[in-house]
Amino acid sequence: MLKGNALIAQSGGPTAVINSSVCGAIQTWLANEDRPGTIYAAVSGIKGFFEEDLIDLAEQPAENIAGLRWTPGAGLFSCRYKVSEDEYARLVEICKKYDIRYFFYNGGNDSMDTCHKMSLAAEKMGYEMRVIGIPKTVDNDLPITDHCPGYASAAKYLAATVMETGIDLSSVSTKNKVCIIEAMGRNAGWLTAAAALAKRTPDEAPHLIYLPEVPFDTEKFLADVQAVYDRLGHCFVVASEGIVDADGNYIAADGKTDAFGHVQLSGAGETLKNLVEERLGLKARCNTLGTAQRSAAHFASKTDADEAYATGKKAVELAWEGKTGLMVTLDRQPGEEYVCTLGEAPLSAVANVEKKVPVEWINAEGNYVTDEFIAYARPLIEGEVEVPMKNGLPDYVKIDMTKGRVQK
Repeated sequence: MLKGNALIAQSGGPTAVINSSVCGAIQTWLANEDRPGTIYAAVSGIKGFFEEDLIDLAEQPAENIAGLRWTPGAGLFSCRYKVSEDEYARLVEICKKYDIRYFFYNGGNDSMDTCHKMSLAAEKMGYEMRVIGIPKTVDNDLPITDHCPGYASAAKYLAATVMETGIDLSSVSTKNKVCIIEAMGRNAGWLTAAAALAKRTPDEAPHLIYLPEVPFDTEKFLADVQAVYDRLGHCFVVASEGIVDADGNYIAADGKTDAFGHVQLSGAGETLKNLVEERLGLKARCNTLGTAQRSAAHFASKTDADEAYATGKKAVELAWEGKTGLMVTLDRQPGEEYVCTLGEAPLSAVANVEKKVPVEWINAEGNYVTDEFIAYARPLIEGEVEVPMKNGLPDYVKIDMTKGRVQK
């Protein structure tokens, strides 16, 4: 085993189970009496690593680490920071300074690109390191892996919200007879599609689903809504924040970009609401769930949380086997019963590649998903995480940032 310390960090938007992955990695590392060194956390991801803001996790109370399994947000704090090509050498030098030989990065598409380039930089500089990516994203858009930790819990929350608000819509005689929910999903509609899991009978919500994979047609949308309203007297729509027109332009964007050049999306649901009211004369309501979709640890999928923990554990095991330049994957096995095993994929094949909902899993009308998608997604939301309660609310934990703080 390569002697040296480990570093773990989180990046990008949190999920309900991102901390479970970190917990799996930390507990696996610390449980090994023959571990090659300590394990540090970079506070606030790669940005904090540049600032050498480190915590020795071996000095954290064990209950704080254990509590990460049911705590939302980024327990180690996260960031959105694009590393320039000439900055990777600086990162490797910091690794040398603290004798970091194991680098674990927990994030999505852009994070896997950072992880990949970190691995290449260390190799180029002749510094032996084991670099492993731990996947997470509610968008479920990382390639090769069957699904991503974090997706199922967001899907479970969204489906339950659609079910509950759908019942609300159909049970009250008011002027608000069209409800539109805007769900997360920039270029991939996995999360939005999961709203279909709420439907138990043909007339229940959701009635219409619009994904980024299918060009959005305003006239077709209005006709779809009118048809459902004429039949039921109400209509429930779920739309992705990233729906685009036939020319590939986002329906709603504010013109700004983030550090990675991604266009900032804003207001797809409101845009559709205005269309319904102005063109059809129907009173509509828009619910934008925002970060609630990724934060609902109180309603997380047990399947998701357990798999997230397992990916963190597997990352450490792969590194101890001498492997590097990989991302942990979840590999679904064939058969009627849901079985998922852990695998690996080269970071070079994952970085900056988006996996979208297969076109064959979207109906011919482009306004709903097929039974194949339902069969894919339903097993992922099974089970509930037991969250300790205090004073009627979840008893979440925090990493003690005063313990194990490393002096620069």
